[in-house]
Amino acid sequence: MTTLTSSPRTAARRIDWGKIAGRAALALAVIVTIGPFLWMLRTALSNNHALASHSSDLLPADFTWGGFARVLGLQSTADAQAEGGSGAAISFWQYLLNSLIVSTMITVSQVFFSALAAYAFARLQWRGRDKVFALFLATLLVPGIFTALPNFLLVKNLGLLNTYLGIALPTMLMTPFAVFFLRQFFLGMSREVEEAAMLDGARHGRIFFQIVLPNAVGPLATLCLLTFIAAWNDYFWPLLVGNDPAVRVLTVGLGVFKSQSPQGAPDWSGLMAATLVSALPILLLFIAFGKKIVNSIGFSGIK
Repeated sequence: MTTLTSSPRTAARRIDWGKIAGRAALALAVIVTIGPFLWMLRTALSNNHALASHSSDLLPADFTWGGFARVLGLQSTADAQAEGGSGAAISFWQYLLNSLIVSTMITVSQVFFSALAAYAFARLQWRGRDKVFALFLATLLVPGIFTALPNFLLVKNLGLLNTYLGIALPTMLMTPFAVFFLRQFFLGMSREVEEAAMLDGARHGRIFFQIVLPNAVGPLATLCLLTFIAAWNDYFWPLLVGNDPAVRVLTVGLGVFKSQSPQGAPDWSGLMAATLVSALPILLLFIAFGKKIVNSIGFSGIK
């Protein structure tokens, strides 16, 4: 009886349509993701006057570095107006510094206090713990706009309007997401090391700082980056309580820059240049901590 087998040449001709479809989907996702950034770069490198007449061009219209020069304060008023800018000064470096200060304050404080709360919810036994955590987690359902007015009145009564602390205060302590995120990791940690430390006389404070935190570097790095991005991109609250130029953050500063428009036409090239420059700190953080973040997304505790 003869058995029919496919020849090597026939096998080589077989097309793995699933792999092709997967790669095509991945390529499409990459294009959709980086497409807006490439368009922003194209706009930032264009002459503002030429954008309207070359709106469909993929390459910069009348290539120029003027948008970046205006944002960084390296262009004279006459040159800025000649390229479609308003000619008004923008304190970009001051706004950038303000954003760094506020975002760092929020990130360091929120992650630290959230880690303390997560440890209490995950590792300590106390009456009503799970009920309190469920109630605390339920606050995720409350839209932030509902707490804006009470927070504003509190900050105003404390005399913290137009201060770094006033901008950072509502999110400096802890958030439900941060506590939940860290609690899930702490629940998966082995208790054997803690029990051994307790037998040696260690208390919860020492266990938290010397055992728990060193073993939670990955989740902590992930939470730090997520918190920093959220604080960096926040617009409404800094606009509400920190509109003074001395403490104005970059997101609010970009709005002011957009409003400084000659004859009602926004300086799109300058605005896109400012947006790209403002995204650099986030990009650098991803480059520095990207591996730790990816490894900790699917964490399952200490084995």
